[in-house]
Formats: sequence, structure tokens, C-alpha cells
Amino acid sequence: MAHTLDELAERQQAADAAHREVLGLRGEYGPPATAQWSDSQKKTYETAWRAWRDLARDAQNAIAEHAAEQGVARQEVEAAVETKLRAAGNDPA
Repeated sequence: MAHTLDELAERQQAADAAHREVLGLRGEYGPPATAQWSDSQKKTYETAWRAWRDLARDAQNAIAEHAAEQGVARQEVEAAVETKLRAAGNDPA
């Protein structure tokens, strides 16, 4: 499946936003291994963590596919996505 640089940047932006959500919950609830969380907090954190994991995986898979289709190194595509996000005012996480 062909991906545009815009689509790759959107996918990465979604993953970065999900990561910020996870970090925000850690800051609010305390570290997962040491803080005593309620069942609701555990479910909220786990849902956010899974969303981040899935979005990050999908973004990385799309980047890898794009790199293979274009015959370039994956790192080149990752750098192009990061540059695009920075140019749009979105600092990648």
C-alpha cells in the first residue's frame, strides 16, 4: 500500500499524541510499578498504553513499507517525517 509523506506524518502525530497521553497519566497517577492505582485508573492507563502501542506500531509499519516501496533507508523516511512534523509546528516525541 502506497503511503504519502503527509499520511505518514499524520500517523506519527497520532502516535506522539497517544504517547503524551500515557505520560500525562503517569504524571497524574504516579509510576505504574510503585503507585497504588484504583481499578479505574488501571483500566484508563492500560487503554491509553495500548492505543499508543498500536498507533506507534502502525506508524512504524507504514514507514517501513514506504521506505521499501521507494527503495530508500527507513531512517531517511523517519527523518523526512520528523522534518515534516517540525515544519508544521509539531515537535515529535
